[in-house]
Amino acid sequence: MSESTGLSTPEPNEVDEQKNRELMHLREDSVLRGKPYGDEKCGNCLYYLDSDDDISYCWHPKLRILVGADWWCQWWEEITD
Repeated sequence: MSESTGLSTPEPNEVDEQKNRELMHLREDSVLRGKPYGDEKCGNCLYYLDSDDDISYCWHPKLRILVGADWWCQWWEEITD
């Protein structure tokens, strides 16, 4: 507990730990990386919902999570006309 403010230091709850484990498994299964793979990155992937945003929803059926534009995963797919 912080003496100056009277507030306790925040700590993750059990649900946070569980969610972290789930997302780490998802990261490993999808080979999800926080950096681009050459020219391939989430921001220029077919499944990146809003290419104008730095963070957007990936609608690939095996992910369906928020990702960063510079991230990359094994399911990257080129946008075709």
